[in-house]
Amino acid sequence: IQSQNAGTIAGNLCNASPAADGVPPLLILDAEVVLRSVAGERSLALGSFVLGNRRTARRQDELVTAIRIPKRATAGRSSFLKLGARKYLVISIAMVAARLAVDARGTIEAAAVAVGSCSEVAVRLEALERALIGRRADWELPTVVAAEHMIPLQPIGDVRATADYRRSAAVELVRRALAACLDPALDPAREAA
Repeated sequence: IQSQNAGTIAGNLCNASPAADGVPPLLILDAEVVLRSVAGERSLALGSFVLGNRRTARRQDELVTAIRIPKRATAGRSSFLKLGARKYLVISIAMVAARLAVDARGTIEAAAVAVGSCSEVAVRLEALERALIGRRADWELPTVVAAEHMIPLQPIGDVRATADYRRSAAVELVRRALAACLDPALDPAREAA
């Protein structure tokens, strides 16, 4: 627990584990990683920073000095869901971060969905994001999620789960994460009560 509490977001990113909990939420926020060395400073989109399992674009002489999130990426409601075998100190079987920005008419104007632990690096589901934009933000929204939206995922089988289980879990987690992004005031169960 002491090691976990001393960990940092930058350390989580630099570790570049496929199961790094910090990556999907920062991907949906269009985060940039700021790197500094004696030669100067540069910024990379998070998706360009994490290259693979335990591999980043950080040079040996660089340190991560900041993580920038553009203000526009904070619009809307977001959620993060993680599936693991235990409650604490667990390596994810699958995890999902989602963000939806909805206009005054109830139409989705921005969508971001990222899945971790189901590929060598966490990935944004860009085809799903495109399918969500322009739709009504209602309780039918999770039904939009389909198997073809999961094509970018390349899950492995290991001691925690099979590849098929991870893919199925990712579909369900994405649906639940999208539902969690909806305004609770839209819930038809509340209207019936």
